[in-house]
Amino acid sequence: MSAIGKAVKDSAAGDVPEIGIGMLGYAFMGKAHTNAYKTLGYMTWPPPFMPKLVSIAGRNAEAVSAAAARYGYESWTTDWHELVSNPDIALFDNGGPNDMHAEPTIAAAKAGKHVLCEKPLGRTAEESFEIWQEVAATGVKHMCAFNYRFVPAVRMAREMVDAGELGEIRHFRGRYLQDWGSDPTLDTWRFHSDEAGSGALGDLGAHVIDLARFLVGEVEKVSAISCTFVPGRQVDDAIEAAVQFEKGAVGTIEATRLALGHRNGLQFEINGSKASIAFDLERLNELEIYRDGADGGFTTVKVSDPDMPFWSWWWPPGHMIGWEHTFVHEIHHLLSAVREDGDVAPYGATFEDGYRAAEVCDAILRSAESGEREDVASRMPVKAGV
Repeated sequence: MSAIGKAVKDSAAGDVPEIGIGMLGYAFMGKAHTNAYKTLGYMTWPPPFMPKLVSIAGRNAEAVSAAAARYGYESWTTDWHELVSNPDIALFDNGGPNDMHAEPTIAAAKAGKHVLCEKPLGRTAEESFEIWQEVAATGVKHMCAFNYRFVPAVRMAREMVDAGELGEIRHFRGRYLQDWGSDPTLDTWRFHSDEAGSGALGDLGAHVIDLARFLVGEVEKVSAISCTFVPGRQVDDAIEAAVQFEKGAVGTIEATRLALGHRNGLQFEINGSKASIAFDLERLNELEIYRDGADGGFTTVKVSDPDMPFWSWWWPPGHMIGWEHTFVHEIHHLLSAVREDGDVAPYGATFEDGYRAAEVCDAILRSAESGEREDVASRMPVKAGV
């Protein structure tokens, strides 16, 4: 029996089969993803699979053992190879630091496990391309964890764009502002280039880039600047970029971890020839819409009615959901693709999406260094993908 066959079995809950989960990382993303596995098991009833928390891995024995007990994993380890070789695990979830994305994720896929990897997929476009190609060649399902695709208002925005409601897309403005990096005494892997790759760009800007691609299309050219304000840091504290899309739209992308007063400020606006839409993560359950010729300005639409994206799993109209629920939607989407042998794309971000976002990131860094407008590269696949 295959590794996936052993790790997917009938559940005691009835007709819902179990799927064994192996988690790499016990901190921020490990906690967020684990919460989603536990929540979808009873809220999205019946779920595509009943997640079984088999094992969790991390570098600090004391911390990972405590996380296993707190989250409900059956076992823990300080060696991620044990997750890869465990026949009870069918889905490998990589929520580790950026320098731990490539090797474990590729190894898990080659062992026949489906893989979910946090963003950015790799520290560079070259590393991201390698991950995509190596994993795609195995035939397993793969998703890069761009969870903001699974905000109901963002999905609604995508559906409006696809339906032509905005007309010709002309402008995209996106920014992701946080302020936690302003403390000069902080020292985390996110400030070290060998572990993180880039700074605010890969951490926050990658989310904006993915949303730009998801909603408007491929970015063709960039003109950018980057700044490191805190002495001694090896990565960017902030980036600003003007971008041109392949389909003709223009836009801006901004990311910083030094914007005082902004704890988690992700916003975007799209202007078309027929309508405009705007979104603010701190008002997650709302989408602002303006249609050409309407009286007044933007209208606030509450994305919380039964016919809205994802809402059938949650509460009566007007009862809001939060940031953590985006991970429930994301993982449900991946598990559905596994069970039905369906496609992760276009609504979920595949590893190809992770790679293409990384090429935009690299072009931004090249432009910031050269002072010139830079083309976004596109490497051709060398292996069959899924």
